[in-house]
Amino acid sequence: MKGNEAIGEAAIVAGCRHYFGYPITPQTELTEYMARRMPQVNGVFLQAESEIAAINMVYGAAGAGARAMTSSSSPGISLKQEGISYIAGAELPCVIVNIQRGGPGLGSIQPAQSDYFQATKGGGHGDYHCIVLAPNSVQELVDVTVESFDLADRYRNPVLILGDGALGQMMEPVEFRASVATVVEKPWAAVGMKNRNQPNIINSLHLKADEQEQHNHKLQARYAAITASETRCEELYTDDAELTLVAYGITSRIARTAVEKARGEGMKVGLFRPISLWPFPSDQLFSTASRTKAFLTIEMSAGQMIEDVKLAIRCSKPVYFYGRYGGMIPSPREIYHEIVKIFDGKGGR
Repeated sequence: MKGNEAIGEAAIVAGCRHYFGYPITPQTELTEYMARRMPQVNGVFLQAESEIAAINMVYGAAGAGARAMTSSSSPGISLKQEGISYIAGAELPCVIVNIQRGGPGLGSIQPAQSDYFQATKGGGHGDYHCIVLAPNSVQELVDVTVESFDLADRYRNPVLILGDGALGQMMEPVEFRASVATVVEKPWAAVGMKNRNQPNIINSLHLKADEQEQHNHKLQARYAAITASETRCEELYTDDAELTLVAYGITSRIARTAVEKARGEGMKVGLFRPISLWPFPSDQLFSTASRTKAFLTIEMSAGQMIEDVKLAIRCSKPVYFYGRYGGMIPSPREIYHEIVKIFDGKGGR
């Protein structure tokens, strides 16, 4: 399946029956797929009048206890940020998909990874976090999508799937492993007064400063629990690596090809792939710093994840960077040449 369509089917497998979106390249196929499939499973598909309207429809459906999803690409996700902050403040579970494209502004329609800061550092206002997951294959898009609905319900928090135009458009074999959606009781949902003595109220407004502070303490405790339990990463050849590449998403697959070539020529190179971008797998990456001599961060951006890499290793080792941006995709050959430059002592930071 094409990545975008695989996300849609995986969401349906996970029990999503409410989708609200707006078309934008390179994720429009996901919206088209949901338009066709949702009526077939007695679900709700609605193409909103704008991205702003779509995220607020997600707010309403999630507040009523439904498994709800929206998707967009970079400029559209920017428009959703206020609503995402409201959803996080109201402690509502939902899944948001960003199939990134080049920027800033309207940018290009080609793949990019320049929304990392927006995804992992909040994006909207206030002290909040989305759980951010970054798959690197169509199969992993499927698996992550199913898991995202469970994580959202478990922590009553939005989950953001951060893909890119390459993953959204590419076709690969997929297997849908889950057959029965997880059923989660939601006694907090706003569903009327049936079997209740008091109505549930969904809200993110706390006019008294002390109440708002207590609410933030509650959220921060939840984020600490997520950080303790939900970090994810993959390591390749890091046990003996003198140079460790750090890359996520589609870029990690390109980097792996370069790593394999370098190791075939005797260079001890490893690969560290963060799968959860928030929470970032800082402890796992720090443990590799005791074994490796340097890091090379590869991104389809001007350098955003590199800040988390430096923080994670506590600036204990050199961190080099190679990036392409605006919609350009690095090639394995380019990354291999960067590896060679570092081993030759000619790499720049």
